[in-house]
Amino acid sequence: MLDEGLFEQVGEIVRGSAPPALGELRLMVRRTGVKAWFGDPAPHREHYEAQAIGADLVTGARELAIEIGFHAEHPKAADNDAALERLTGHQDRWRPALGDDAVAGPFIGPANWRRVSELWLDPDLTDGDIAFEIGVRLVDYMTALEPLRRTP
Repeated sequence: MLDEGLFEQVGEIVRGSAPPALGELRLMVRRTGVKAWFGDPAPHREHYEAQAIGADLVTGARELAIEIGFHAEHPKAADNDAALERLTGHQDRWRPALGDDAVAGPFIGPANWRRVSELWLDPDLTDGDIAFEIGVRLVDYMTALEPLRRTP
């Protein structure tokens, strides 16, 4: 069962851990996830997210999965592909930090969205460290990908 305050805790971990050099951090916390981006106050189509996803969308999950990583959610698939290509073209720079669990490709959900993210299948949500682990891992994605995302 998803704790009502889990992603509020994750948001606080991210707020306290994100490197200031990445820019002004913006957060949007919901009961089922946290979205983070840098710069403008309005949510970006390209952002970082940790969220609960129902088992019906994730092969191998019995109850739910936690997805952690980067999303490109532009209306046009070509814009999302371009955002993903900026990152996949530099896998040699981010793969050592994020590892083989980071999947670059189609989003889990709308077919035109893209992601670089990982799934934690049926994590122990009663573990007292789970919010910390999710928050720190989301910051790993920010630290590894954000400088590359900004590269022309």
